[in-house]
Amino acid sequence: MTGAVAVAEKAPEPMSRAKTNIVFATIVLGMLLAALDQTIVSTALPTIVADLGEAGHMAWVVTAYLLAEAVATALAGKLGDLFGRKLVFQVSALIFIIGSMIAGLANGMMMLIIARGIQGFGGGGLMVTAMALIADTIPLRQRGKYQGALGAVFGVTTVIGPTLGGLFTDHASWRWCFYVNVPIAIIMIVMSARTIPRVRAVIKPIIDYAGIGLVAVAVSTLILGLEWGGQEYPWGSSMILGLFAASVVLFAAFVVIELRAKEPMLPMGLFRSRVFTVCSILSFICGFAMLGSITYLPAYLQYVDGVSATMSGVRSLPLVVGLLVTSILSGQVVGKTGHYRYFPIVGTLVMALGLYLMSTMGRDTGFWEESLYMMVLGLGIGLTMQVLTIVVQNTVPYAQLGTATSGVTFFRTLGSTFGTAIFGTLYSNEIGPNLREGLAQAKVVPPEVAANPQSLQAVPDDVAAPIIDAYAKTIDHVFVWVVPVALVGFVVAWFLKEVPLRDSARTGAGDVGGGFSVPDSADRVVQLERAIAGTLRKSHAEGPIGPRILADAGSTLSRGEAWALGQVYLRDRIKGGATIDSVARAHKLPDDVLEPIYRRVAAKGYLIDDGRELRLTDQGQAELDRVKAAWRRWLDSTLDDWNNDDPADRALFDQALDKVAAKLLEEETGEHEPARA
Repeated sequence: MTGAVAVAEKAPEPMSRAKTNIVFATIVLGMLLAALDQTIVSTALPTIVADLGEAGHMAWVVTAYLLAEAVATALAGKLGDLFGRKLVFQVSALIFIIGSMIAGLANGMMMLIIARGIQGFGGGGLMVTAMALIADTIPLRQRGKYQGALGAVFGVTTVIGPTLGGLFTDHASWRWCFYVNVPIAIIMIVMSARTIPRVRAVIKPIIDYAGIGLVAVAVSTLILGLEWGGQEYPWGSSMILGLFAASVVLFAAFVVIELRAKEPMLPMGLFRSRVFTVCSILSFICGFAMLGSITYLPAYLQYVDGVSATMSGVRSLPLVVGLLVTSILSGQVVGKTGHYRYFPIVGTLVMALGLYLMSTMGRDTGFWEESLYMMVLGLGIGLTMQVLTIVVQNTVPYAQLGTATSGVTFFRTLGSTFGTAIFGTLYSNEIGPNLREGLAQAKVVPPEVAANPQSLQAVPDDVAAPIIDAYAKTIDHVFVWVVPVALVGFVVAWFLKEVPLRDSARTGAGDVGGGFSVPDSADRVVQLERAIAGTLRKSHAEGPIGPRILADAGSTLSRGEAWALGQVYLRDRIKGGATIDSVARAHKLPDDVLEPIYRRVAAKGYLIDDGRELRLTDQGQAELDRVKAAWRRWLDSTLDDWNNDDPADRALFDQALDKVAAKLLEEETGEHEPARA
């Protein structure tokens, strides 16, 4: 984004409620596919490894997706401004289809990892453009409930993925975890072509290709060093040390590029804010613990407890339930009280406790005990995650609102990437010697049977015990080594400063999606509109806003007359002219229903009807300008706690509010039907 506030070429024509719901369903399909594939493979991983081999590369099946997703989320928003979000949404779906097909057909681990990277790139584009398309297609006064629903889809889909992956693995094949995406994505592309309007920003965005490329290569280099260390090469080898050194150099180059970039992907100035820095670190740690646990917990349940892939997904639900309960509960409390500081402090401590308890599990640990340990970990993650994005949005200047929001979610994705990779490194370095020792004790169990959880279940308990213990010891080793990471988060959380929350921030605190840091648009206008949409939803619960706005404007217009003039104003902007027939067709009303109200406003001197076209008079335009000014005053009073000390930043904020006020004036049509005026 440049200094100006980007706007669409033309406002999209108002849609009926039925068409709005169809558009939303299309967008939901995109979000569902992208979120699902973050976790759907976790329960299938043991079977995939047994089928394709190369257990040491297991983590990359998840990591490749997350890393590509992180890159795509940084690019997709800018490309959407450049080429139109509808096109980017469709291209992302096509890339996702290609990745899914290759993954389903993969005959080796390397091909599967490459396919997952392709999938991740498409998935990241789908998620970011899905959130942005809500802003393009859903009227502002209705947007709050749709945004909340889309965030809930992301959150719920992320956590039910393992169970669905288990169902496919047990009852079809692990390959159907990927094949299932293809028909859904094709349907989504066709629906989007028919329903989603084309909207593109007038201002050409500046894309930080160098910054995005450098951070992607730097992260990849570091993860390769972590994965190959102790496996492909000794930790002290020139290859591993070279990879670590290269990642340090690349990260340093990234910082230099971001300091000089005109529109940096991650402005370094954000880190001058202690709140942003602390929230980014905590977001990284939450992603680290959540995705790492969700990825490796099913392996424990299948190898040690001997349950099926499906049941491993079901048995991991206590973690998910704990996460959802505290995520929703903490959001509700923050929304009501405005206080948030102690949630991440308590959350990281509970998270560390949960990880430690899970590191004590073994072959003799009972079902209820395991469930309790998982729930403790979920409770800790949920307490920490929910508040981070809200706090950052509440403290940064308006000019940095979009980049700060996307920055926190970017760190969460990076944390998920590193968490899965480091969990994988710990697992890979430990499983080899432990399994060799277990096989030596079992003697009669072939290695291929030990690698397959289904085959291992058929081995008598007394014979399989050493092998089961090898898996338990390995995964316990993974969890215990992650405890210090959570404790670092506990220390960092004490540095989080408590500041008064804006009303707009408190309104959205209870949304489920916020707790999962769904990848989001970096457009500050989209973020501002989201805050206003939540406030509108809350205000509307106290009664319709339209009459209050008209009264404040001192307008003599009735609601029906304001609706009629607003339709002429809006259609003149979209089509270059308005007629009674065009307004009637748009709202599926007979011309006869609308003619009386248009005769009335024409008789009052607000409108000229020459028999061919409706045009606003100067008096009519002045009335609408008064209503727009009233909307602006309402926005000012609603967001009066938004403090922008920098005059340039305040000017940007004012410019954005003017555009939002104009949009609300246009959307006054949606609050009631003219026939009832």
